[in-house]
Amino acid sequence: MSALTDPSPLPAPPRSLLVSASLFLDFDGTLVEIADRPDSVTVDPELAGLLSRLARRLGGRVAIISGRSIAQLDTLLGPVAQTLALSGSHGCEHRWHGISAHPVRPESLLDVAAAMRVAGVDQPGVIIEEKSFGVALHYRLAPAFEREALLLAERLGAEHELAVQHGKMMVELRVPGSDKGVAVARLMKQPEMAGTTPIFIGDDLTDESAFAAARAAGGHGILVGATRATAADYSLPDPAAVIQWLRGIDG
Repeated sequence: MSALTDPSPLPAPPRSLLVSASLFLDFDGTLVEIADRPDSVTVDPELAGLLSRLARRLGGRVAIISGRSIAQLDTLLGPVAQTLALSGSHGCEHRWHGISAHPVRPESLLDVAAAMRVAGVDQPGVIIEEKSFGVALHYRLAPAFEREALLLAERLGAEHELAVQHGKMMVELRVPGSDKGVAVARLMKQPEMAGTTPIFIGDDLTDESAFAAARAAGGHGILVGATRATAADYSLPDPAAVIQWLRGIDG
């Protein structure tokens, strides 16, 4: 990964950034606000329409790269999901132009989910989210459980040879060998994106590998949210500002 910049304020991205570019977007915390419960997130028709117009404007070079599974993204985004490149489960699965690729789901994820449920049974607010290629333990509504959650994840990850993915008030065990940076690099090899400038917009620590991959390919990262050490070059304060910036480009 590229060296992280100092945690000092970053400039806002210029609207010229997407000239001859490929646009990569995180989902939660970037296009929509992070919700207390991951299943309570919705996508309004206005956002879906914006993504559709951006895809047409950029010649189809728009991708959603998310920790959510492609199945979850399909449900949330609706028909527009079929017009975008999708990479789900932190780069484990991909779909574009109707062609899909994904690993075999480890049976050990069932054991991981069961162990997480046992650990969280007496912790009000703990949420276990089973995904296609991972299991996430959310403690946003139970912040006192953070230390126990992280220790549990490290133990289960080592026991089952799964990758431990840290995020905002959550930790996930997932299929190893991929991340969002791998997803960006993979898509940039496709003929439609090769030779263009990758721009990745994301908010979480899970997005740092994608910022680094975009920079390594001559592009830029845009950090959403509070200033921190990051491989991004620009920043926007929140998802509302992301949508506003994208509308300016769309217009």
